[in-house]
Amino acid sequence: MKTSRTFLILLLFIAGFTHQTSAKKLQTYVSYVTFCSPTDGPYIETYLAFAGNSIQFVKNDKNKYLSNIEITMIFSQNNTVKAFDKYFVKIPDQEDTLNVKNFIDQHRFALPNGSYAIEIQITDKNSSNKSIKGKDSLTINFPSDKIMISGIQPVETYKPTVTPSVFSKSGYDLTPMVINFYPKTVNKISYYTEIYNTEKLLGANEKFITKCYIETFESKNELQEFELIKRETTKPVNVILQELPIDKLPSGNYNLVVEIRDKENKIISVNKMFFQRSNPDIVSQINYETLVLNNSFVEKIINRDTLIDYIRCLYPISTEIEKNLAQSLIKQNDVSIDKLQKYFLKFWMDRNYTNPEQAWNTYHFEVIRVNSYFSTGINKGYLTDRGRVYLQYGPPNSIIQAPFDAGYYPYEIWHYYQLGNQTNKKFVFYTRDEASNNYELINSDAIGEISDYSWMYKVLRSNQDNYNPDIPFQEDGIYGGKLIDNFKNY
Repeated sequence: MKTSRTFLILLLFIAGFTHQTSAKKLQTYVSYVTFCSPTDGPYIETYLAFAGNSIQFVKNDKNKYLSNIEITMIFSQNNTVKAFDKYFVKIPDQEDTLNVKNFIDQHRFALPNGSYAIEIQITDKNSSNKSIKGKDSLTINFPSDKIMISGIQPVETYKPTVTPSVFSKSGYDLTPMVINFYPKTVNKISYYTEIYNTEKLLGANEKFITKCYIETFESKNELQEFELIKRETTKPVNVILQELPIDKLPSGNYNLVVEIRDKENKIISVNKMFFQRSNPDIVSQINYETLVLNNSFVEKIINRDTLIDYIRCLYPISTEIEKNLAQSLIKQNDVSIDKLQKYFLKFWMDRNYTNPEQAWNTYHFEVIRVNSYFSTGINKGYLTDRGRVYLQYGPPNSIIQAPFDAGYYPYEIWHYYQLGNQTNKKFVFYTRDEASNNYELINSDAIGEISDYSWMYKVLRSNQDNYNPDIPFQEDGIYGGKLIDNFKNY
């Protein structure tokens, strides 16, 4: 995922796999980050975390308990394999299996700039469970004529390197944090990233600025109380290894942002890492009650039902904090029109302080369009999955509508060429009630969206029990079906 100036790397594409069998359910999480070596070029670093108590161990003749987990990773371009590895995870032999620690496997693959499909298969050879499989795509882009930021690697712990290992980088041993979720027990976010080409493009021993901060994921509002600004000196590779306290960060979806600025404070490169925070003990107070409504556009909205509908239609672009506050206000039967107006005004001032009315009018036009296209007999369009995606991300670049594809329920595939910092992202919707116009989102490869490796089986009209989700989906026997072609080629 990239834009011309940023490259967001962390993506959880396998999460909490479980299988309903009598054997242990292997719990595996996967993430990856890309870097660029000045001597060897770009590479991807993969991280696999295993829950120790989910691994099946077998006792050998020396009374040791052995694991047997096989990993297969394939990186391909246009169905041509560019990098491949099949290996067994090196988990230490255990004296017993009662208190097995969690384990992280880390590997590196050299890959030149380009776009790749990733396939991974994880098999516990000691278990009767089927293999865990996952797919994803990424673009690697580290041009030599631009100042670039590597992927942002979240770090659980770090310490100076004594004996170099696969976990060593820039003089430190880094324990990767594989899951981009921070519970309330974690009070800081530690991270590692590298900056390339500053010396080449800015000059030797020149100064520049790094600004690292947290922003809300939905509204992209910068949280100035969570930022670090430092002056740096140009080098072939500049390293950032630092921490931001998050003990006072409320629950919600966020981006960790790294910016590079020149001496004139002009942004020359930026990168972001998505993460989630759970911190229910911290309640964020949105200060809206002191706003003055006189001469504002909101002053003219005096009908309670209209105002409540306007506030509800903001849900697709609201932060969790904003949504929770809005829902709390709406539930209060005695809430004043004045409070609702002030909340609505504050929402749009946060997005366009100088002209909140224009921001609302632009959005309201899209809400009207969404209600026209996606409303059902029960919900307005902005409360449907398609309406939410449209309002949150904007109109897709292309839509495949397949109401009559042979063998399948009606479905739609939305394709976004550019989605914030991500590229080439798709959303799949389908419905089993053709009269309702209520299409459910069942799969997307965008960050923060639902991802289901077996989504194609859900779209089948019949004979679903005859298909095995653990086997790659095939359209053989579905006469005239175009689901695979529609998904891959548009």
